[in-house]
Amino acid sequence: MILNDILIQKKKDLEELKRRFPLHRLREACSHHPLSGLRSFQKAISGTRKLNLICEIKKASPSEGILREDFQPLRLAGILEYGGAAALSVLTEPHFFKGRPSYLKTIRQVTTIPILRKDFILETYQLYESALLEADAYLLIASILTESELQELLRLGRELHMDALVEVHAEEDLKKAIGVGATLIGINNRDLRNLSVDPHRAKRLIPYVPKGVTIVVESGLGRREDLMEYKSMGVSAFLIGTSLMKAPEPLEKLAELFGEDRKWKKAGASYDQG
Repeated sequence: MILNDILIQKKKDLEELKRRFPLHRLREACSHHPLSGLRSFQKAISGTRKLNLICEIKKASPSEGILREDFQPLRLAGILEYGGAAALSVLTEPHFFKGRPSYLKTIRQVTTIPILRKDFILETYQLYESALLEADAYLLIASILTESELQELLRLGRELHMDALVEVHAEEDLKKAIGVGATLIGINNRDLRNLSVDPHRAKRLIPYVPKGVTIVVESGLGRREDLMEYKSMGVSAFLIGTSLMKAPEPLEKLAELFGEDRKWKKAGASYDQG
């Protein structure tokens, strides 16, 4: 099962990280790091604009392998913000998604919108690391955390001025997330155990999300019609990665998702509307 493989590797990576840079040193570094400049992820994706898209920057995925051979994360970040992204999701897991934690800080330097750290977060060490890397938000996967772990990671995130997107896959996950006070719920249509996508998963779970909780739908999203249907059900934002990363021209894919009749032409290193 791919999820087990990822978690085993993640625990190995964490042990090595803690050996090289112990938790007490990481905490101390955080205590001297300014946190007041963070951008509000939840506010950015809860606006009343036509569609709030969280555009994901990732080179690969376990289900599809390499998504984009010409992978330039800084350039992609600028393109996606220019195209109308409300926020960015940045994969930092190195083995299965070919990401790097360092992408967070470098992408932040060339953008103005909030950045979500997308990874398999298991313990507080990773939150302190995320704060130092200047992430505005982080992902928590309810199915791989106990209720007490989830609660502690939410508490520390608030202390570090970061928003938590709590990802759920089933009603049991949703109950756990709501029970610990999560206010930002991501419903993932992908089953992390076998990587299959069920577009009806979110539709089944949305009615059980309490009013006042921000809903994000993730995975299997590539058509505007699907986004508009979810939006009519009360969804606030959509996390879209694979379809953007595989698109020859991400700006054109964004225009398609926004329902905008426009084409884009390359102009040197930048993009102009044509």
